[in-house]
Amino acid sequence: TTRVAVAIAAAKRAEAGKRRQWTATMNFEGLDPALAEYVPALHPALDPHLNPSLLQNVELDPEGVALDGIPVPDPVHIMEGMYSELHTVVSEVGVPVSFSHFDLHEEMLWVGNHGGHATSFFGPALERYSSFQVHSSDDIRQIQSLENGVLFLTKTNLKYMSRGGLIIFDYLMDESEDMHSLLLTDPTTLLVGGLTNHVIEIDLNTVQETQKYTVEVPGVTIMRQSNRFFFCGHTSGKVSLRDLRTFSVEHEFDAYSGSLSDFDVHGNLLVTCGFSSRMNGLACDRFLKVYDLRMLRAITPLQVHIDPLFLKFIPTYTSRLAIISQTGQCQFCEPTGLANPADIFHVNTVGQLIMSFDVSASKQALVFGDSEGCVHLWADSPEITFNAYSRETDFALPCLVDTLPHLDWNQDLMPLSLIPVPLTTESLLSDWPAANSGPAPRRAPPVDPEILRTMKKVGFIGYAPNPRTKLRNQVPYRLKELDNEFDSFSQVPESPIGREEEPYVYMVAKKYRKVTIKYSKLGLEDFDFKHYNKTLFAGLEPHIPNAYCNCMIQVLYFLEPVRCLVQNHLCQKEFCLSCELGFLFHMLDLSRGDPCQGSNFLRAFRTIPEAAALGLILADSDEATGKVNLGRLIQSWNRFILTQLHQETQEQEGPQAYRGIGSSNFGSSGDSVIGQLFSCEVENCSMCRCGKETVRVSSTLLFTLSYPDSNDKIKDYEFAQILKRSICLEQNTQAWCENCEKYQPTVQTRNIRCLPDVLVINCEVNSSKEAEFWKMQAEYAFKKMMMKKGGMDLSKSREISLGEWNELGIAAGGNTYTSIEELKNIWIPYSIKMKLSKNKELEVYNWDESSELSVLDDHESTYVYDLMATVVHILDSRTGGSLVGHIKVGETYHQRKEGVTHQQWYLFNDFLIEPVDKCEAVQFDMSWKVPGILYYVRRNLHSKYNLNIKNPIEASVLLAEASLARKQRKCHATFIPLMLSEMPQAGDLVGLDAEFVTLNEEEAELRSDGTKSTIKPSQMSVARITCVRGQGPNEGVPFIDDYISTQEQVVDYLTQYSGIKPGDLDAKISSKHLTTLKSTYLKLRFLIDAGVKFVGHGLQKDFRVINIMVPKDQVIDTVYLFHMPRKRMISLRFLAWYFLDLKIQGETHDSIEDARTALQLYRKYMELSNGGLEPEEFRKVLKGLYEKGRKMDWKVPEPEGQSSPKSKERLFLP
Repeated sequence: TTRVAVAIAAAKRAEAGKRRQWTATMNFEGLDPALAEYVPALHPALDPHLNPSLLQNVELDPEGVALDGIPVPDPVHIMEGMYSELHTVVSEVGVPVSFSHFDLHEEMLWVGNHGGHATSFFGPALERYSSFQVHSSDDIRQIQSLENGVLFLTKTNLKYMSRGGLIIFDYLMDESEDMHSLLLTDPTTLLVGGLTNHVIEIDLNTVQETQKYTVEVPGVTIMRQSNRFFFCGHTSGKVSLRDLRTFSVEHEFDAYSGSLSDFDVHGNLLVTCGFSSRMNGLACDRFLKVYDLRMLRAITPLQVHIDPLFLKFIPTYTSRLAIISQTGQCQFCEPTGLANPADIFHVNTVGQLIMSFDVSASKQALVFGDSEGCVHLWADSPEITFNAYSRETDFALPCLVDTLPHLDWNQDLMPLSLIPVPLTTESLLSDWPAANSGPAPRRAPPVDPEILRTMKKVGFIGYAPNPRTKLRNQVPYRLKELDNEFDSFSQVPESPIGREEEPYVYMVAKKYRKVTIKYSKLGLEDFDFKHYNKTLFAGLEPHIPNAYCNCMIQVLYFLEPVRCLVQNHLCQKEFCLSCELGFLFHMLDLSRGDPCQGSNFLRAFRTIPEAAALGLILADSDEATGKVNLGRLIQSWNRFILTQLHQETQEQEGPQAYRGIGSSNFGSSGDSVIGQLFSCEVENCSMCRCGKETVRVSSTLLFTLSYPDSNDKIKDYEFAQILKRSICLEQNTQAWCENCEKYQPTVQTRNIRCLPDVLVINCEVNSSKEAEFWKMQAEYAFKKMMMKKGGMDLSKSREISLGEWNELGIAAGGNTYTSIEELKNIWIPYSIKMKLSKNKELEVYNWDESSELSVLDDHESTYVYDLMATVVHILDSRTGGSLVGHIKVGETYHQRKEGVTHQQWYLFNDFLIEPVDKCEAVQFDMSWKVPGILYYVRRNLHSKYNLNIKNPIEASVLLAEASLARKQRKCHATFIPLMLSEMPQAGDLVGLDAEFVTLNEEEAELRSDGTKSTIKPSQMSVARITCVRGQGPNEGVPFIDDYISTQEQVVDYLTQYSGIKPGDLDAKISSKHLTTLKSTYLKLRFLIDAGVKFVGHGLQKDFRVINIMVPKDQVIDTVYLFHMPRKRMISLRFLAWYFLDLKIQGETHDSIEDARTALQLYRKYMELSNGGLEPEEFRKVLKGLYEKGRKMDWKVPEPEGQSSPKSKERLFLP
């Protein structure tokens, strides 16, 4: 690695040497040779939009690979004292320059563009020094050089970077900010202003906001400073003068009626340029407004002969003013004199607009940035400096490649110490900050199989005799077997046997790989889900057993009629998948990008006998080892869930709103919306050789693709042909004939009587034969696309020029394809047209998604289906594979989440959600991405269904209910149910606490450094939920105290922490008020929907295990009320002792006591902070709390110990 780095450095230095030779001889009006790095972008065949005049002196290699040289005319003489063009370079071709800035400390010029990219050039020759991306998309709005680095301002981001491009700090502002200007008031203080009504002061040492000054006139886009005032230029055309200490307004100039474009201050003069309001809009004002800062009033305006956009004072011998127009005209004049047309110069921008302008500190150089990405440097002499006294600039170290001995990297035992490293006290380039790097330890060798065979376990520690097969404490430096297994994607086995054993050795795209949650000691709190999902849609967590179906849950959620159906559904069954799916969809609706988990849904799913019979319930070991064929499994799950939802919603007839507007022909299946959406009436006909014909009518909710049987070369089929063949299936089989009274060969045919609204297709790619069929059809489709529509010969492999691509795009219906990859591996169409003739003959066609049905088509019997979702099986030998979904999210979902109306394809990979191009949804590279399920939705489907959701949960769920426990008596009741007069209202307080038991222990591993790494967290189940009244005459009295019955095996009751004892959750022997989880869940849902505020301690974990989502403004968590930033969380027991003089949680926890205590603590918080109005006073109280806690090691003294320092009268009696 070091040799490669050294060789690269040598090549760069040699190239830089050539560059310096070119620069020494080139014309000042010519282009800078640094353009050699950007030849592909300058090639006219690849970029037709580039101005040809920029290339008039540039000679391109025929293949567009390198510049051979630049013809150099005679040098141009620059007159001393007169500004003339010295150099022109390109920062980034075609991307407009947004800001330019001369470095105040080094001989460098900084340029930022609209693509968020920054480039620096060294010296008057403008040699490229560094180039890096500051922001992925936002334009760079201002640049300010400091001693140790450079500040870059974008819309919502302030980034401080070294001159080489390393990030020193990255300060993110609120998304609502729109920043435009910054001002360095002293070396450590910065003011930042924008289109909001405030200016932020930031301390550069602590990188924190220290002040926020309110601005009466919003829109601060330019800021300057003198020894008397801060000057703020506003978009409204005003300039405000502000006090240097308080930032209060001292004076205000109303310069222009339209808008302000620029202003500058020098001595006692303030000069502005801008736009004035005219009848039809804004017009550039040719009068510069001049103000005297001694008298604070306007003096004679200055009329100029160009349309001014930028202006700067250039004070050398006189107070000269440079005025720049956007078309490249530059005029110099005195602010108190008259402008002379003879003083106008022209910047040669080749028709482009000037976007930025700056003057060097030495006043010897001017820089202009234009809309094509070019930078023009003007100077008043050939030998100039940007600063009067610049420090020396650091360059790359000289290359040592010629003096180093040759090292053979193929030798495993080659010592790295042979590479000489210079002695340095500074940090090395390889010493990355901890935030940008992570340790990658060498993998441990596998344990000897003999040890595993003879090992005996005591607890979780294994003992085995040493087989003496390896030297003690020695491990080979290079573990070849492991390297091949884990790190070699490119090595495909050559023998056919090897290929059968490991058929998928490939590189899976990162976003398609299986995602896992990395747990820390804080659990999930410090895991950055936003890194994986930057949308407002909710992902699903994958660590729960049987969460392989997450992608299909998302598909059903984004089918609007299904989403509305299950949220309107509510029945009395304890385990109803429709109810649980409705609860889960409600959480997905409420989430703003945070992931949800389907634990309650999957818990109900595990109890369904049919699911177990179909093999849909996996053991943990099956999921971990990847032995299950997930593609086949999810197709079975798809069939099961549609059938189950159909049955459950059919049993309890849905609300009237869910009957279709038109009459239904589906018979019994029409009783449920699932039937209306998916069901298709099928006619099965069996014909015996004797002539006996039997016809049976049934319904199906989905279709399975059937592929042609062929041992010869696979023929070319359209997807519509295979789909019709699969729907109207014809096959020969043995069947019982009543006429012949024996099994006879019969011909079975299937026809459909009607078309479904949603066409669900299981692809059934379960073997290499079907995979090869898909692969060949995609190749055929690709060739047809290129040859028939584009008229191109692909028989020989060759590159396709841009002109040919454009011709192909026009021929193919107006789509211009930028990459050949977008056409590969595609067989299925985006839309399908299906027609059922009067004699029930089915016709299926591939259809253009932009086409509509013609007026000749019968809209009752002809449907157009658009692809809505594809579920694919990702083959990954490392992780055992996974399932992901591509879903076209409709307008209604974007409207609810983001307030915009559009459609977009997204990739759903558990909690990773990412927008993708529509071609990715239909591209199936069969080596790693295998199609599983396709959902085609009838066009304009929503018009047929009423999509209103009426919350089915009523207040009656809170009233008294019978206990499941046989032994429970009223004398044992620990709560009083709410009366009708006590029904909760929005804003009412409810104390809440929950206790849990463990269903599965956590899986963890002990690292070599002694730290513990959690692989899979313990699976918890809620065992007790208590809700306490927070106001009224019965304040502090529980109205819910439910013990939750569970049918799953409990491995740890956690009695010390939960107070739950064995038997409490068993209906046969429990004396508690025992209920189902669904019953208690409905009570909490009603309270949430009613708008109550829950008060408790550590509610985030409680709600997570209960699997319910509560809006943040309805949660008051005492663990955060009594918490200081970057300090430890404090237990409820210590807070109760410190503030309330209560001793709680003695031997075990009691949820009633904990809920009451949390309510009392909230009352105490309101008392101490005066209702949250005196944060400073309360901060002093918290400091005292933390000091006391540290002294006592956060332990509550025993009863004979000291009393609480905050002994107060109790608010409630227990």
